[in-house]
Amino acid sequence: MQRTIWITGLSGAGKSTLGIEVVKLLRSNGEPVVYLDGDQLREVFSAVNLTEKNHSREGRLSLAMQYSRLCDVISKQGLTVVIATISMFKEIHDWNRKNLSNYFEVFLKVPMAELQFRDPKNIYSRYNSGELINVAGLDLNVDEPVSPDLLFDFREMNTAKQMADKIISVIQE
Repeated sequence: MQRTIWITGLSGAGKSTLGIEVVKLLRSNGEPVVYLDGDQLREVFSAVNLTEKNHSREGRLSLAMQYSRLCDVISKQGLTVVIATISMFKEIHDWNRKNLSNYFEVFLKVPMAELQFRDPKNIYSRYNSGELINVAGLDLNVDEPVSPDLLFDFREMNTAKQMADKIISVIQE
C-alpha cells in the first residue's frame, strides 16, 4: 500500500529515532518501506552548508517541497515512505494533505527547554553563542501542524517503541 508517514518536530525532538523504529516495525510485518531522513536529504539535495540562504524560511520551504515531491514519487510506486524532517510549514502540511495518498502526519511536540538540554547536534548551543542563525523554533518561525494525525507531547514520556507501536496500530485501523 502506498502511504507517507511524515514525522515532524524541531531539532532534537526524536524524529529520526522514531522513524527508524517505525520502519523496523513495518518491515517486520513484510511491508516495503523507504526511510528518508532530513539530515541525509539535505546532503542529497546539496543543502548541507549552514548558510543564511538555504536555512532561511524560503530555502527551507523550497527544500521541504522537494522532500514532499520525492515522497509522492516513491509512494506512487506502491511503497510506504517514512520521513523524519523538521519541515514545519503550513504550506507543506497543506500540500502533503492534498497531494500525498494516505498521508499520515506525526508531530513530536517537545518544549524548547528540553530540546536545548538534549541538543544532539549542538544547534541550540551554537545559536546561543551567536554561531548560527535561522534556527527553527528560535529566530526562524515555524508552523506547528494544525491537525496532525498523531501528536506526541513530551509530557506523556513515551518511548520511541511505544510511539511506533501507536503509529502502527492507528494506520492499520
